[in-house]
Amino acid sequence: MTFEEIVELAKKRKEEKPEGSGTVALFEKGTHAIGKKLVEEAAESWMAARYETKEELALELSQLLYYVAVMMAEKEISLEEVYKKL
Repeated sequence: MTFEEIVELAKKRKEEKPEGSGTVALFEKGTHAIGKKLVEEAAESWMAARYETKEELALELSQLLYYVAVMMAEKEISLEEVYKKL
């Protein structure tokens, strides 16, 4: 899955609100809850880089990217807006 596909998935979950989705629960709690999840995943990525395998790090980084996409969907920020800042 590409980052573009992850962004589309996050948007879809926000729009469709599938029942039982943890992502939907985060959207319902808003920016603060999503931000806390981002910080948590960033810390777990850092710790995985320091103490775990490459595979475990890859998993943590994938989760971090997912929650970046969730925040983008929450705040209606497009990939183009982010790419302009790279």
